Amino acid sequence: MSKKVFVGLSGGVDSSVAAALLQEQGYDVTGVYMKNWSKDLPGFPCPWKEDYQDAKRVAVKLGIPFLMYDFEKEYFDKVVEYMLDGFKSGITPNPDVMCNQEIKFKLFYELARKDGADFIATGHYANTRGGQLMTAIDDNKDQTYFLYRVTSEALHHTLFPLGDLTKPQVRVEAKKRHLVTANKKESMGICFVGKVGIKEFLSQYVETEPGEIIDQIGDSIGKHEGAIFYTIGQRHGLDVGGGLPYYVTGKNMDKNEVYVTNDIQDSNLWSEAIQLASTHWITNPPETGKSYQVRTRHRAKTIECRFKTVSNNTAAVDLSEGIRALTPGQSAVFYDGDICIGGGIIGLL
Repeated sequence: MSKKVFVGLSGGVDSSVAAALLQEQGYDVTGVYMKNWSKDLPGFPCPWKEDYQDAKRVAVKLGIPFLMYDFEKEYFDKVVEYMLDGFKSGITPNPDVMCNQEIKFKLFYELARKDGADFIATGHYANTRGGQLMTAIDDNKDQTYFLYRVTSEALHHTLFPLGDLTKPQVRVEAKKRHLVTANKKESMGICFVGKVGIKEFLSQYVETEPGEIIDQIGDSIGKHEGAIFYTIGQRHGLDVGGGLPYYVTGKNMDKNEVYVTNDIQDSNLWSEAIQLASTHWITNPPETGKSYQVRTRHRAKTIECRFKTVSNNTAAVDLSEGIRALTPGQSAVFYDGDICIGGGIIGLL
């Protein structure tokens, strides 16, 4: 009897090809659209209906059952509120990481298993082996950075059909099968609102006031639109005139001040250690003193590092070289070769 797989069909090309490949491999495939967000924002209509229809068209083309799971309330409570609280406190949270932890590999996983699935599958570029998270063959598309908070239990029951393909190969596979999503562009911006940028989104939920932009010698050199909108290392979006580019080095939410520098070697821009909070290790915690690799943002190069301390929920890490613009609230994700061992939330040193 064929193993039953529930595939998260988002309406994009990646999940469409994932479903097609699994079907061809002999699995009993059901497509599931997760409705996480449906609210329009001014000037940015939510694309969920179009995505839902595209996902449904793919399911019809493949001749597989199609379901919709409505996680909208849980998504707002677990992902959107987390993001808003983070920005309000002055850090830069990552909603994609939280969506994978709380929605796709928790709620979706649990409901799919309850509904009879042996496995879930998504169109992520990653691999699994024995409950471990492994990197994808395509370094440029590898998405383990966003998946590091998934549990080993969920990974035991997860398939990533695209782990050994590149993005161009996935496009080719979609065209070969005449899938309606073959030429669909990837959505940019916030993971759940399509084209809308973070500034436009936050403006709907948070009241902001202009404040001072202060340079490295303490002079006010301009005005910002609200400290909440700025992130460490940011260069664009600073309304500061001529000369060398300025980079954000910090901010004070109570004073509504943003601190910048035009010195690329400014010590406030560079870090040689990471303090981690809210750590999550997929199987075993890392060993102190052993060499690992760390990535501090998606697609950033990995840097050699060693753990100085590892406790229940925190860790301290020394880096082999300085990292520019280490951003509190973002994730540091650790690798032992091609195994993603987990990571944590970057804190203030």
